[in-house]
Amino acid sequence: MSDSVITHAPGVLAVGHLGELTQVVPFDLVDEALASAGGPQLRIRRLPSRVVVYLLLAGALFTGLGWSRVWSRLTASLPLRLPAPAPSSITAAMRRVGPKPLKALFDLVKGPAAVTATQAARFAGRLVVAIDGTQIALPDTPANLSVFLKAKAGPNGPAGYPMLRLVALVACGTRTLLDAVFGTDLTGELTYADRLVTTAGATGTLRPGMLLLGDRNFSATAFVETVASTGADFLIRAKTHSTALKLPVLRRLPDGTFLSRIGEVTVRVIDATITVTPADHAAIRTVTHCAYRLVTSLLDPDEAPAAALARLYHERWEIETSYCELKSTILGGRVLRGRHPAAVTQETWALLVAYQALRTAMSDAVLHRPDIDPDRAAFTVALHAARDQIVRAAGIVAHTRIDLVGRIGTAILDDLLPARRNRTRPRVKKRAINSKYRAVGRDIDHRTHRTTVHIAINPLPSTPYG
Repeated sequence: MSDSVITHAPGVLAVGHLGELTQVVPFDLVDEALASAGGPQLRIRRLPSRVVVYLLLAGALFTGLGWSRVWSRLTASLPLRLPAPAPSSITAAMRRVGPKPLKALFDLVKGPAAVTATQAARFAGRLVVAIDGTQIALPDTPANLSVFLKAKAGPNGPAGYPMLRLVALVACGTRTLLDAVFGTDLTGELTYADRLVTTAGATGTLRPGMLLLGDRNFSATAFVETVASTGADFLIRAKTHSTALKLPVLRRLPDGTFLSRIGEVTVRVIDATITVTPADHAAIRTVTHCAYRLVTSLLDPDEAPAAALARLYHERWEIETSYCELKSTILGGRVLRGRHPAAVTQETWALLVAYQALRTAMSDAVLHRPDIDPDRAAFTVALHAARDQIVRAAGIVAHTRIDLVGRIGTAILDDLLPARRNRTRPRVKKRAINSKYRAVGRDIDHRTHRTTVHIAINPLPSTPYG
């Protein structure tokens, strides 16, 4: 079937599509989500609920546009004449649908089969996953402020926008979403993380056969015990200042690590110094030495060598990259559209579903190419290709012969990123786009340098931390 032959739903339902991504989020999946969140729609409206859901998903991919312009892109290549509804009608329809169907849809698409593909990162036979939180800015409206308050004023004045806090679990390698929770920024990251982990079990999100990576914020006794109760393993960077966990030495191991306990959980403690040396000799003064203290439930040095674990911890940045894709690539640094809490919740679930659909399409593209590291699939290329297919209304219904690659996958494979290489760049504030204000650290070298990395495992000191 050529792109000139357009297959779509009949009548007013034709607007309900996501281009080629409709194959990832098909009609029956959306209908199932709608049914589970309140029953099937009893009559066909000018704006059917299925159309509203796809409009929300398309809006998550065209974040710089108003809803009427998103509608125009969904209908641009359809052979029917479907006049655009008034913006007030679109808003009313979205309120009618509510956030529950979008949450139900996310539950249906999260953690796809791509997680078990060979491209997903693994260590010692375990699927490597990462957990972390982020904040997303919301419209500064009285309704939003009743739930999503602004942060306390700092030395530079009050915060500009109320914030939503999002905590997610991501599969490293494919960067697909396994689960997510969000809500007011007044609730802490660890509280959301605990909700995310405690919903797991033998068949839950976090389960045996997984290895969880977490930064220093997650080195808390209660959280470590909760993760251990799921049967999953963990690798978490520990704090080293005065409020750090006390790690008594139970037994020294021959590789320079030692066994300790966090609450009721036996852990292995790894002290490492990571030296990053720029390949550019002119920048040799920027050599950095980072002290890392890692705690893990992988107790056998033969199964999990200390240096390999220190190197693996770098994979935690996969989730930071995912948040960059959500907030910078998709949202473009913009606030969400929702002007009241229910709309914010609805839009956030739609954003997560759209992100997951893109990531699934990217995983499918490299699924049959084990020689290609999934890190080489460019998210920006996938996003622009998906937008193009929405405007063209192409690939809505799969061909008789299922094509895992499709137009989006072809664009990805034709424009792969270079293989990942070690690089370093100062972590400083940079000038915002079109800002007239100077950035912090303007005298710092902002160039990116190729580097070599050396990892040294530090032996237990003569006076160990108690």
